[in-house]
Amino acid sequence: MSLVHELAPRPIRAVGPIDTSPISLTPARSTDLDPIWKSVVPESRTRGNDIHLPISLAFAERLCAAYTEANSLVVRVSILLHDTGWGRVDETRILSEGFSGDWRKAAIRYEHEKQGCLIAREVLPPLGYDTEFVETVCTIIDGHDTRKEACSLEDALVRDADRLWRFDQAGIALASNWFGMDPATYCDRLAAEIIPEMLTEAAIAMATADLDRSNALLKTVVLR
Repeated sequence: MSLVHELAPRPIRAVGPIDTSPISLTPARSTDLDPIWKSVVPESRTRGNDIHLPISLAFAERLCAAYTEANSLVVRVSILLHDTGWGRVDETRILSEGFSGDWRKAAIRYEHEKQGCLIAREVLPPLGYDTEFVETVCTIIDGHDTRKEACSLEDALVRDADRLWRFDQAGIALASNWFGMDPATYCDRLAAEIIPEMLTEAAIAMATADLDRSNALLKTVVLR
């Protein structure tokens, strides 16, 4: 029996409630993934992963509530581990290559995906996750930045959660600096480029609500 589900046409319609409140109101509440977190503390200290990954997990759990047919454990573990590979690549290249020029095709992005898969294969089996589960997670991690299309509903939810954190004020503060943009310009980019990439109805609603709040809070109409 497959651990993942086929994709519906985009935007994928939600079957459960869509929570568009600030993500700080619903942090990831379960502790079942704490052993994985403890296994990747060193990898969480690179490129703001200790902010990016927990916020993305919280968004992933919201998306799972809206798409109850998805395998939530696959989604949650995949989003937790998806960017840990940044901790094992040349840190001096992360910003110089991964966030400039044609950054989506940068070699270092492929490298961090491969390293993320290696990390998943290292940390998950000792914690009791079987081979099928581990390889399902690795399929999602390997290509989450560089593969054009999602390969399953679970992959789509991970991709959307990975993008959603950028719309929170913490995400804007970090990522606008990575891309060398002021917050107003970065918020414009989120609206023009990132929302159209969202795969699910729920993520579009969450991103739009968060962006409206962030623009108001950061006074991007004036500070540009």
